[in-house]
Amino acid sequence: MKILYINHYAGSPKHGMEFRPYYLAREWIRAGHEVHMLAADYSHLRQINPTIHSKVADELVDGITYTWCKTPPYEGNGVSRVKNIFTFLWRAWRQSGRYQNDYRPDVVIASSTYPLDTLLAARIAKKTGAKFLYEVHDLWPLTPVEVGGMSPKHPFIRLLQWAEDYGYRTADKVVSMLPCAKAYMMEHGMAADKYVVIPNGVVVSEWTSQTQTIPALHDLQIIALREQGHFLIGYAGGHGLANALDVLLDAMVALKDLPVSVVLVGEGPDKAKLIEEAKAKGLRNVHFLSGIPKGAVPNFLSKLDALYIGWRQLPIYRFGINPNKLFDYMMSAKPVIHSVTAGNDMVAEAECGISVPAEDVPAIANAIRQMMNTPPAQRERMGAAGKRFVLEKHDYEILAARFVAAMK
Repeated sequence: MKILYINHYAGSPKHGMEFRPYYLAREWIRAGHEVHMLAADYSHLRQINPTIHSKVADELVDGITYTWCKTPPYEGNGVSRVKNIFTFLWRAWRQSGRYQNDYRPDVVIASSTYPLDTLLAARIAKKTGAKFLYEVHDLWPLTPVEVGGMSPKHPFIRLLQWAEDYGYRTADKVVSMLPCAKAYMMEHGMAADKYVVIPNGVVVSEWTSQTQTIPALHDLQIIALREQGHFLIGYAGGHGLANALDVLLDAMVALKDLPVSVVLVGEGPDKAKLIEEAKAKGLRNVHFLSGIPKGAVPNFLSKLDALYIGWRQLPIYRFGINPNKLFDYMMSAKPVIHSVTAGNDMVAEAECGISVPAEDVPAIANAIRQMMNTPPAQRERMGAAGKRFVLEKHDYEILAARFVAAMK
């Protein structure tokens, strides 16, 4: 099949996040399909944005043809980002003739988080007789309304709502990463039989080949804690508001007298504030280490007894969550402490750890105590269950095949 994948923020290993479109496309290429990715040249998610010197430029990345549309840079979620969105849509729309007359896809996927690309995807699909799939990452415009505080009566939000409803009504299939969003989508015009859940995942072969070791100073810190007889809880990832690490610090206050430490690696906008907060609370059992390369994450996780992931208590999570960090944790075969209130809970589903409500400080502290008192053999069984869960359900090779089945 010839697949046109419209994703404003598509990345690659060469450029950085967002990885899901690349991993799916690469698996489709390996299966004999042809993939054309239509994306903006600027995304706040990428580490390296492509440099192009014209309004539109093609680049071949691992067999995938990327067409970059030149867009203005932006910071935050203000007017400049809206300008970036509409510039991408305009340039992408100007490319529609190329796809209708020359490329002629069999499948067109709208996947840009915001739903305005559904109009372009539906138009090309209609002109070429292709299937139209609407891939939903987050619910827009509900997310900027509930999380960002925007008014549902704002003209931009009304436009997004119209485009989202249009996508649900006209798509042949709606591929959702959110496992609990079916009822919401049906309220907005989707027929029940269109709904397909294909979550995020991990490239198992790449994960197992990541053999980079952590920096020597990191290793020395962990060895020193081991020599003190500490049980080690690990965290690898961003240090931002959404990660609720301040709640973890509050929980560690109650555990000051126990031989347990939390070791955190990563960076983020709130890291300096968290370090100051830990000092103010007198927390000698919390250790902040600098970020490490992605290839060293498995090595870091392997050195710990259990891993932690926490969430804010936000109503938007009632539709489900899909954290990439959790796949890394589960692949490491370590038990997980999960502080979450959401429509789904993969740790509970996989039986690979202990789940407690989001932002519940006493419950998190109790979960850490419970994990410390869990026999090593039982912790190993938890970890093995998590790894098995990922291998069976979240390998991108499996997810890509399921996506192809939805295209037919």
